[in-house]
Amino acid sequence: MVGAYKGLARVERAFRSLKTVDLHLRPIHHWLAPRVRAHVFLCMLACHVEWHMRERLKPMLFDDDDPVAAARERPSIAQALCLLAPAQPSPAALHKRASKVTAQGGPVHSFQTLLRDLATCTLNEMTTTLNDAYSFTLVATPTSIQAQAFRLLDVDPTKL
Repeated sequence: MVGAYKGLARVERAFRSLKTVDLHLRPIHHWLAPRVRAHVFLCMLACHVEWHMRERLKPMLFDDDDPVAAARERPSIAQALCLLAPAQPSPAALHKRASKVTAQGGPVHSFQTLLRDLATCTLNEMTTTLNDAYSFTLVATPTSIQAQAFRLLDVDPTKL
């Protein structure tokens, strides 16, 4: 029961994230059933993509990336029912929060700050002065943080 209740909190947090903090999906007023279904589908798809991104980027984020150690820190279900104790993070997560440094030595990010950092990696459409008809795409060189995020996401920015 406690697990289901905390799962509900995760769903509520996901909807709040959809509409405000992370994805900024604004209400769109549709009246036709196919458009309403399409809008809900896109919202759920965005939430699903965000969840997968957070899972893969956990080593760079403040999120707890050691669920086994975190589970050892929690009281048993019987104690949790009596106390409704909040979940305890793993020692690694506590260290990451306190030091603000990842296990690899890089800075720890929130999901929002990491997205802002990734947004600065650009694709530039280039032309030459010798031949305006010829153009090519040049990918900005990723910073070390961006490169690490791309590795964790298994994304090659040059292949976009």
